[in-house]
Amino acid sequence: MTTTTLLHLDSSISLGDSVSRALTARFAAAWRARHGSAGRYVYRDLAAEPVAAIGAGYAMLGRRVERKGTIPASDIAALAEGPDEEHEWSLTHPLVDRLLAADTVLLGVPMYNLTVPAVFKAWIDRISFPGVYTDPATGESLLRRTRVVVAAARGGGYGPGTPREAFDFQTPYLRAYFARLGVPAEHLHIVPAELTRADDIPALAGLQPIAAKSLADAEAALDALATA
Repeated sequence: MTTTTLLHLDSSISLGDSVSRALTARFAAAWRARHGSAGRYVYRDLAAEPVAAIGAGYAMLGRRVERKGTIPASDIAALAEGPDEEHEWSLTHPLVDRLLAADTVLLGVPMYNLTVPAVFKAWIDRISFPGVYTDPATGESLLRRTRVVVAAARGGGYGPGTPREAFDFQTPYLRAYFARLGVPAEHLHIVPAELTRADDIPALAGLQPIAAKSLADAEAALDALATA
């Protein structure tokens, strides 16, 4: 039996009323029902269990590795000099391995202050170690077959044609980041749910039908991706 792995990360600081958490939970439930015992499910709540911010030892070790060219991740520990660099790599290596082991990566990413939450950015900073996603033998991306699904919730409206379209630094950032990491564009699915605060922000009064449609569209898109 071939095992497939889902890595599920949430980053919303909200709990009971989080749209991104509800959407990722919906996807995860459908994915697990489809794959059954052949599916391995790995979960981390980045708000409840934050990733440590990177420090000077991370930067020093990263620069030393870059000067060596592309090397296997298993060889990096031997290049660490001193306890600070060793500690930084000990925090980094498990997260890199977890990402590389995933066939599908499910991310709950709400928009905070026009971009991604700080706890999610801390995860990105930690996993973005030089060279670890490149095959030393071929130069190909080790994430070229990885599928990334993002449930991107936004309190307002930032979609194409809206007055605030230019203020969306969430979606373009995620597309650019995962492309740089080596995830093919056809494997990256960013599913937005817009106007999630339409029920409680007076300035958004009257936009509830649009919000409801956006949420329904997001649910349908995630259902299709979870069972594809």
